[in-house]
Amino acid sequence: MSDTDGKKTLGLGGKRPGQVKQSFSHGRTKSVVVETKRKRVVVPKPGAQGAAPATGKPPVKSDPAKRPAGITDAEMERRLKALQAAKARETEEQARREAEERAREEERQRRRDEQEAREREEREREAALKAREEEEARAAEAAARAEAAPPPKAAEPAPAPDRARPQSPQPTPRKVDRDKDRDSKSKPREAGRRSGKLTLNEALSGDAGGRQRSLAAMKRKQERARQKAMGQSAPREKVTREVRLPETIVVQELANRMAERVADVVKALMNMGIMATMNQTIDADTAELVIEEFGHKVIRVSDSDVEQVIEQVEDTPEALQPRPPIITIMGHVDHGKTSLLDAIREANVVSGEAGGITQHIGAYQVTTESGAVLSFLDTPGHAAFTSMRARGANVTDIVVLVVAADDSVMPQTVEAINHAKAAGVPMIVAINKCDKPQADANRVRTELLQHEVVVEAMSGDVQDVEVSAITRQGLDELLEAIALQAEILELQANPDRAAMGAVIEAKLDIGRGPVATVLVQHGTLRRGDIFVVGEQWGKVRALINDKGERVDAAGPSVPVEVLGLNGTPEAGDVLNVVETEAQAREIASYRENLAKEKRAAAGAATTLEQLMAKAKADESVAELPVLVKADVQGSAEAIVQALEKVGNEEVRVRVLHSGVGAITDSDVGLAEASGAPILGFNVRANASARNSANQKGVELRYYSIIYDLIDDIKAAASGLLSAEIREKYIGYAEIREVFKVSGVGKVAGCLVTEGIARRSAGVRLLRDDVVIHEGTLKTLKRFKDEVKEVQSGQECGMAFENYEDIRQGDVIEIFEREEVERSLA
Repeated sequence: MSDTDGKKTLGLGGKRPGQVKQSFSHGRTKSVVVETKRKRVVVPKPGAQGAAPATGKPPVKSDPAKRPAGITDAEMERRLKALQAAKARETEEQARREAEERAREEERQRRRDEQEAREREEREREAALKAREEEEARAAEAAARAEAAPPPKAAEPAPAPDRARPQSPQPTPRKVDRDKDRDSKSKPREAGRRSGKLTLNEALSGDAGGRQRSLAAMKRKQERARQKAMGQSAPREKVTREVRLPETIVVQELANRMAERVADVVKALMNMGIMATMNQTIDADTAELVIEEFGHKVIRVSDSDVEQVIEQVEDTPEALQPRPPIITIMGHVDHGKTSLLDAIREANVVSGEAGGITQHIGAYQVTTESGAVLSFLDTPGHAAFTSMRARGANVTDIVVLVVAADDSVMPQTVEAINHAKAAGVPMIVAINKCDKPQADANRVRTELLQHEVVVEAMSGDVQDVEVSAITRQGLDELLEAIALQAEILELQANPDRAAMGAVIEAKLDIGRGPVATVLVQHGTLRRGDIFVVGEQWGKVRALINDKGERVDAAGPSVPVEVLGLNGTPEAGDVLNVVETEAQAREIASYRENLAKEKRAAAGAATTLEQLMAKAKADESVAELPVLVKADVQGSAEAIVQALEKVGNEEVRVRVLHSGVGAITDSDVGLAEASGAPILGFNVRANASARNSANQKGVELRYYSIIYDLIDDIKAAASGLLSAEIREKYIGYAEIREVFKVSGVGKVAGCLVTEGIARRSAGVRLLRDDVVIHEGTLKTLKRFKDEVKEVQSGQECGMAFENYEDIRQGDVIEIFEREEVERSLA
């Protein structure tokens, strides 16, 4: 059979599996190529005896014992040959893949070598270019020096040129230099102009020009490429951080503190069963579990830790230096405290005070004739300023108790003694007004014994000095006593530390903003210092002393006015200097939130019974709402405390708002909404607020003396008291007979035994001296006429309104009710 016959017999001309695709002759063996579903095998043609496979191996004989039933020897032999061919083809495929892998590896190595060669050429080219530029620069510098040098003198004539050899004309040196300059100027310009363009040749050659990568960057890139080619990746080193964890934290802030992705943190929370977004807050325990899961360390902190930056620092004895004493003048109102201080300062403060009484703390510094520096605090003596006197006693070193010789010991004198004893500071008694004829200093000393104050004149340890602010008697002795007491105390402070002081007064000044009078206790306060005071913070813009002069620094025991606060602090707050503005903001914010929580907790009822009792009490108590604006914080505080004491169980004064500074439109709006008057103490309303108050009908009251304000509020609160009802007995009548009248009912025939019986009065029916009815009269007749009243000793007829159980012998009590207005004591 020929090949053509084989094709006609086996080849069906399609690509379906199991059909003959091609036949060929291999030596003497006729074979065909058969495509199956899985493999393409070469099998010998049927009928070709002794045909060997294409691989050259001897033919495989089939074992009849192992041949399955129903398969001929030829079929079995064909299957075995196909299996051998498949194994040979698999071996060839494996060898081909290994060869391709080796080729790819060689290609990668070749590319790396080419890259390294290009980089090496670039470095060599850069080095050559740099060397050439340095050489050109040196040549240009040498040429410049040659031009600047004077030409050498000709020692001998130059030889004649050789006429036989024609020479090309040489350019003049000037022209050559000009051409060189033009070329040197054009090259950088052209290089700069062409630097942004990339040609195909430059891209293929690697000479792209412009800025080249550094050698370290190229090494890092090669290392990354090498690791990527070898299937390696540099593991990222885990950085363990110390995470400061407050009581609550936002998820995003937690991720930022751990330097982790927010998505990873949210995923970790979801794995813990907490569905939280990046903007939600989680508690500290949950956040601690997340931090530990990410492998970081937890440092638990609380909100109060922000104040650790202002903790007290113990000063070493070497750093302490002497400081001036702080003296507080205390005593009863109108005993001459400010006048005495004026005499010491040689000033006149009392003339500018309303009513001649001090209504806020004044801080002054005095230099005596001996050169000693003293810091004085002048406290008010009025009963309403208890908190001010307490503040003055707390920041002082020595208390000067001023007692008038003609008035002796008064209530605020006793209070000042108690404040001084509570503060544990020494006391000096100044018996003032000794120039008056009725002055009796011994009476003052005797009455002080009742309060355990024994002066030196009575063998005690308290110094006493008789002075007069008018005649300046005893002032030198008083200053000497103060200096002696200060020397005994050995007062010292460290001026080289962060400043700390106490706020004596605070006010809101138009044009200057919040102003605080601060008495520095430790350290030195300088311009530009960042500080926190109570719930406020600020930066010192200016320091003003008691004489109105601007100073750059204030040391210990120096009172100054501080400008630069963001709000008005409370009198008595402590001022501390911090390092950064962020710390000051954080501390002030923490204190403000803490104070807000305290106020909310104080005003909230904890149980339903307490809530109902509070609501019932509020219904039964009448309130007088007021707004208070004062010139300084201390005065506002004293007024609020005095107003809170006004009232009783039926009426009380409610301060809606208190502050410092002028009365503004917002104050008028609040007063209108609450129906309250606005009380201005040493302040006035601006023009806009006055117009708004007139339009809205808000009452504005101005005061300059505190007891006038308190008296007016007492009178206004008294008007809210319900009138007292009093009964006045005007007569008695005895029932002699009871008549039954048709259309009227029972009528009592009575005899007025005492007083008078009136038709409009109230009556009580007494039977055996027991009240059995109280009401009014329906009729009062004398004979047949209706009368208004019946005099004692006359008979009359009476009928009760809606009551007829009257008997002979009962007694009728006649009375009237009258209303009596009450007032607060």
